[in-house]
Amino acid sequence: MKINIKPYHFTELLGKGYSLDMLYLLELIQNQKDVRVLEGENTKISSLLSSLRRKQLIHDSKDELTTKGQEILAFLNTRVKNLKTKKVDNSEFSAWWSKFPGTDTFEYKGKKFQGTRSLRTNKDACRAQFEKILLEGEYSSMELIKALEYQVEQIKERSVQERQNKLTYLQNSLTYLNQRVFEPFIELVKNNVEIKKVQQHSGGIDI
Repeated sequence: MKINIKPYHFTELLGKGYSLDMLYLLELIQNQKDVRVLEGENTKISSLLSSLRRKQLIHDSKDELTTKGQEILAFLNTRVKNLKTKKVDNSEFSAWWSKFPGTDTFEYKGKKFQGTRSLRTNKDACRAQFEKILLEGEYSSMELIKALEYQVEQIKERSVQERQNKLTYLQNSLTYLNQRVFEPFIELVKNNVEIKKVQQHSGGIDI
């Protein structure tokens, strides 16, 4: 497999810490070659693949290029001399962060639930993980926000229905992102699955 790389591309990528070995592996992955076979045979290749994951050029859980990895290979086919990769707008994280419950104490449909935990924690680490997820290119910030809103509303509805604070079982913000808790809820939102809601009447809440 031949990599078409100009001298100025080589200089630019090398300066950003991307070696020709890494570029070759990216080409293999883009062409759907099974790099795990190579990984098992050579410890250096295993180390290179770990570097690609750490640099967010390939996904952690599967052998596919992230948006950033795709941008690097696309850069080789341009006459542009300076590599510019997508950056996450800070407002995207801020919007998601503001939607994540601060604690498990809340009021919903006239019912108050007393909590004991702080849920919104480790802001800087959450920002880094949030950006990593977006740069993988599989989900948008809006999908993450909609999934979170859906899940929180579902939890609050269940709390009213079961007369028990279910929000207290929600993972803290960093664990939530690390464990990708949002993934099934993105699918529910995409499929327009409605949340079963408590019927509220003028005389109170029918539980």
